[in-house]
Amino acid sequence: MSAAVGRAPRRLAGETLVIASHNPGKVGEIADLLAPYRVRVVSAAARGLPEPEETGTTFAANARIKAAAAARAADAPALADDSGLAVAALGGRPGIRSARWAGPDKDFAVAMGRVEAELKKAGATDRRAAFVCSLCLAWPDGAFEVFEGRVEGKLVWPPRGTRGFGYDPMFVPAGFELTFGEMEPAAKHAVSHRARAFAKMIARVLASAP
Repeated sequence: MSAAVGRAPRRLAGETLVIASHNPGKVGEIADLLAPYRVRVVSAAARGLPEPEETGTTFAANARIKAAAAARAADAPALADDSGLAVAALGGRPGIRSARWAGPDKDFAVAMGRVEAELKKAGATDRRAAFVCSLCLAWPDGAFEVFEGRVEGKLVWPPRGTRGFGYDPMFVPAGFELTFGEMEPAAKHAVSHRARAFAKMIARVLASAP
């Protein structure tokens, strides 16, 4: 998905990129993924930018809302990630409300507990789930592009591991035994939903940057 389909992509090189997030775990993971490229990263929190209300009904729409707001406010390119956990037995929930399930304190131990409680309440034995990520790269003039990634897996209980963030300790990607919370960062970056979306973005706007 892109607002510039059919056009030559803009390139990012030697620029400051605002990460439109106040989540330090997410900002750190994005910074790690961008480390091999000539892009300086600063978080929206470090710039003192407010968090816009996420009124979209899809991951892509919410990513665009956040990226566009940050790009305008900072007068610089901005990258936003909207991602979440989609649980098959819960009809795709929590989905775009994944962060909200963590409550006002953003406590993902609470969020993971709620997922498990909802599965038990539904009497579900199906533990299939997927992490979904939409990245939006926006410029101050209103141009934007969206890149999407997805990784399938299953849920475990109790959660395992202290790495990563969010729902990582209860999610085992397909083909692996470790949860994202147990994996070394480099191993997670190789297979995660965010990494897959990043691969698409890098191929379009960074791979050919001088």
